[in-house]
Amino acid sequence: MTNNQCTINSIVSISGVGLHTGNLVNLTFNPAKANQGINFRRTDIEGSPIIPADVDLVVDVSRGTTLSKGGAKIQTIEHVLAALTGLGIDNVTIDMDAQETPIMDGSSKPFIDALLSVGILEQDVEKDYFVINEPIRYYDEIKDVEMLALPDDQYRVTVLIDYNSEVLGTQHATLDDLSEFDEHFSASRTFCFLHELETLLDNNLIKGGDLNNAIVVIDKPITDLELQRLSKIFNKSDINVEHGILNNIELRFQNEPARHKLLDVIGDLTLIGRPIKGQIIASKPGHSTNVEFAKIIKQHIKKSKRVSHNYNPTAAPVFDVIKIMEMLPHRHPFVYVDKIIEMSKTKVVGVKNVTFNEHFFAGHFPGNPVMPGVLQIEGMAQCGGILCLSLMDDPSNYWTYFLKIEQAKFKDRVLPGDTLIYELELLEPIRRGLCIMKGTAFVNDKIVCEANMMAQLVKKDTK
Repeated sequence: MTNNQCTINSIVSISGVGLHTGNLVNLTFNPAKANQGINFRRTDIEGSPIIPADVDLVVDVSRGTTLSKGGAKIQTIEHVLAALTGLGIDNVTIDMDAQETPIMDGSSKPFIDALLSVGILEQDVEKDYFVINEPIRYYDEIKDVEMLALPDDQYRVTVLIDYNSEVLGTQHATLDDLSEFDEHFSASRTFCFLHELETLLDNNLIKGGDLNNAIVVIDKPITDLELQRLSKIFNKSDINVEHGILNNIELRFQNEPARHKLLDVIGDLTLIGRPIKGQIIASKPGHSTNVEFAKIIKQHIKKSKRVSHNYNPTAAPVFDVIKIMEMLPHRHPFVYVDKIIEMSKTKVVGVKNVTFNEHFFAGHFPGNPVMPGVLQIEGMAQCGGILCLSLMDDPSNYWTYFLKIEQAKFKDRVLPGDTLIYELELLEPIRRGLCIMKGTAFVNDKIVCEANMMAQLVKKDTK
């Protein structure tokens, strides 16, 4: 696969019913620009809210993985995400006119086929891999589930399952390269045991379930009366059991359950937001442990960012203070960014050299000079303003007004002599002039301040 980011060539849609809701849903994959990532968009809700594929937004893992943001939800996302990662697709916006993705045949294959029908487009930006340089481990003592990430030069996944089932036995599956995913893993279907199916049916929780979109493993003796009940529920006249599988479904792979669990691991780990270079080993995984492990990996990503800037004070900046003042209306003593050292369409990194001569030290904690937290936020806001204005055709024609600051945290003091590194990243594409950003300020390898911010770009001639 290419080391560049990828999207799809054109729009493609697929329709079906949600496994748990039973609602018909139209799902549409849309091409997206580099660095925008994978985002879901609920077109059936006013304003078409966007929900990024982010592990921090997971709210439920009881029957699949569910995301929620601002009251909007997307349910059972793992098979769609596995298809995207399996094909190396980094940037796409997924429109849905209902809450739950279509279950289709219970695998990722229908999504793979739809995406391949329009083709994959290589973009001009390199993939932002998270390279696993040291072992990362998660162990759940109660469930006896272990997940491990080890250094490797590519993405490998091994899954082992053991349900104490005579039908399934102990199974394992290994993917050595993502190029194997389509042919050897994408068609593996979800599965459940009969006792789980009965509980779900009794609670009316699989309204879109069908014997064609799941493998039902018979883990106990089944009576003719129970077969008749299932026959009535699924509107099938020929329900039977053979080799411990309901309805004599022919397995696509001898170890299809283990392969599907591997598929789920790939889908859930997509939520870290970056492709992985490393080996994942999972013993008896499920959605809850996949998500917990993804959160741990994301914490490692955040830690790695703390020392990833490699700030070189002698290197030529992207913008010096003169260029900054050409873009921003701020002037001394209210300019809190000295230079911009990195900038893309979604991210900006700026520098503020804090000296004892700063005007605010004269009155803020005399004898114990500490930079006010509100001015750290202002510095991040100015960096964010530069990022937003740089995306406009005529940045000098716009004002940037900040509308909201949320989840502001101050984690350490900023003192004279410190070098502040501001990092601002767009959380979603700019729409109607609204910019939503995550800001983080570093001193050396420590986060000293962070906040989520919203700003609005307004034309100067707007009254």
